[in-house]
Amino acid sequence: MNAPVYPRTGFSACPHDCPSTCALDVELLAENRIGRIRGAKDNDYTKGVICAKVARYAERIHNPNRLTQSLRRKGEKGSGEWQVIDFEDALDEIAEAFLKAEARLGAETVWPYYYAGTMGLVQRDGINRLRHAKKYSGFYGTICTNMAWTGYIAGAGAIAGSDPREMAKADCVVIWGTNAVATQVNVMTHAIQARKDRGAKIVAIDIYQNETMKQADLALCLKPGTDGALACAVMHVLFRDGLADRAYLAAYTDAPEALEAHLAEKTPAWAAAITGLSVAEIETFARLVGTTRRTFFRLGYGFSRQRNGAVAMHAALSIPAVSGAWQYEGGGAFHSNSGIFHLDKTAIEGLDLLDPTVRQLDQSRTGPVLTGDADALKGGPPVTAMIVQNTNPVTVCPDQTLVKRGFARDDLFVAVHEQIMTDTAKMADIVLPATMFLEHDDIYKGGGHQYLILGPKLVEPPEGCRTNHQVIAGLARRLGLDHPGFAMNEREHIDAMLQRSGWGTLADLEEKRWIDCQSDFETAHFLNGFGHPDRKFHFRVDWASVNNENYGPVGPVADMPTLPDHWAAAIEAADDAHPFRLATSPARQFLNSSFNETPSSIGREGRPELMIHPEDAASLGIAAGDLVVIGNARGEVRVHARLFEGLKRGVVISEGLWPNSAFVGGNGINTLTGADPVAPFGGAAVHDSKVWVKAV
Repeated sequence: MNAPVYPRTGFSACPHDCPSTCALDVELLAENRIGRIRGAKDNDYTKGVICAKVARYAERIHNPNRLTQSLRRKGEKGSGEWQVIDFEDALDEIAEAFLKAEARLGAETVWPYYYAGTMGLVQRDGINRLRHAKKYSGFYGTICTNMAWTGYIAGAGAIAGSDPREMAKADCVVIWGTNAVATQVNVMTHAIQARKDRGAKIVAIDIYQNETMKQADLALCLKPGTDGALACAVMHVLFRDGLADRAYLAAYTDAPEALEAHLAEKTPAWAAAITGLSVAEIETFARLVGTTRRTFFRLGYGFSRQRNGAVAMHAALSIPAVSGAWQYEGGGAFHSNSGIFHLDKTAIEGLDLLDPTVRQLDQSRTGPVLTGDADALKGGPPVTAMIVQNTNPVTVCPDQTLVKRGFARDDLFVAVHEQIMTDTAKMADIVLPATMFLEHDDIYKGGGHQYLILGPKLVEPPEGCRTNHQVIAGLARRLGLDHPGFAMNEREHIDAMLQRSGWGTLADLEEKRWIDCQSDFETAHFLNGFGHPDRKFHFRVDWASVNNENYGPVGPVADMPTLPDHWAAAIEAADDAHPFRLATSPARQFLNSSFNETPSSIGREGRPELMIHPEDAASLGIAAGDLVVIGNARGEVRVHARLFEGLKRGVVISEGLWPNSAFVGGNGINTLTGADPVAPFGGAAVHDSKVWVKAV
């Protein structure tokens, strides 16, 4: 067999927690070295465009601070004192700790913990096979999707929608609740194509003037948590001015007459008082979408960050049902295509071993779980052993005071499998070095598009690093588990899943690079009926029945409005003691807590800052660059002020998930966000916190 020739180009997919899941061309310089990464030009969603941080991935994969040795804690938790140990010995110690914990308190005391550090279906989800086989506590992953997905399903009955490539065929693209320039760059590729080719208008709706808002023809900057009010006022205008498609409403929706009556008092003036927008802005937006049939609503994950997010998403999604935009190519709505792939992951996840009676613990309530809250623990035993893969809860989870207190417990054993020494890895008893995506085989699905994309191993990892699959299989052997999925390698898992799901074979995918799974036009636009049993779009919602997870309703479900509305009572509203509303929005150069270790990303972001309106700053005696303290009942954070006119007064923004050590005093921004259960089915309302701000 001939040796590979370098330099050459390899093909992969971005593994990070972004709906774009870009198809990639990777410059390979040697068997263990990469150069520049570029978007695949022949993929008609990626279209050759990727974000700058992934383009610079060589800086991350070849980072001199990367973990390459297995470590055992020597000193106190978080002390930074480590002893290098053999990888196999480390697995022995983890398995022994799990068996001891199980013997004391039962299997549910062990909590395998993971999330979206990789979106690969084998490397991310294989940890579930371990938990199902052992009946360890389930992991209810709520931090990104719950409120948005629930609100979308409430209306459409499925997580699917118009082909996202149709944005380029729209006459109006509404980018709502996502800073696409920073978090899903390909949305901008298609929206700007529509502007160039068709003269399409771009509308951006967000809570501050970010880079996406700057590119919009109409930028609507509203107060956090008021999206539902804007949506209701828009629909009020559509009915009032004869712009509602009554024939479509009669054929495809469940309660148009009730909705119209409900909206009679939801005027632009009513919404203006709630949102901070002007009546003219609301009227302009309503008339634009009402007179532009090919309006594409690209609804983002910002809806998952507010306590009333499910209601707000449902209200925004109702607009194209009132206007009838679903009928047209380039029209309708889209949030995620996660519902179209029909993948059989039985072998990967061990679904044939699933026991629905085993408790699921809510990721968004990690702090309460680890500090012994009986409700968060679902009445079961405390968590005394964990393995953490693909996530960094000691930075990203809300109510960090509780999270850090929980991870500091002497009776909690924690193993972390990670690529760099994150805040979570620093609190571990055992640290295992992990491969990065170009160093192992996996397969990816695009929530923001319709492709299954192969991500083959392209380079050799550092000697000490192991794949997620290797770690889980190694633990399974030590725990005496014999499910066939533990004996399969990554490529065998990919091939089996594809064949069982009707998508061909791994050999087919290797030849094609990706598979287009997009539904036909009528299905994607719900012209054959929506996903509910009655095939109607639902304006009227029984929220307790929307759930598609093995998790009961939480929070004030009975108080949720049954028709599209602004649910004011749910949000953490400002008050006299906490006059500001804080949102922790994504930074352009970071992706959650990934890339916050690379010098170029740190250099471009600078330092943690708090955006505050100049008039608010002046009233508090704060000048640009001053160190300020922000706080609430959950704790205090010190950060430097950045005066910024592009937000409403009474709103403050802190971009990016910086390591806790980047903040003066070591308290990260999620010290201030809440871990209370969000209706109807949990989630992390990290853009929904009341705070006070003071000069130091």
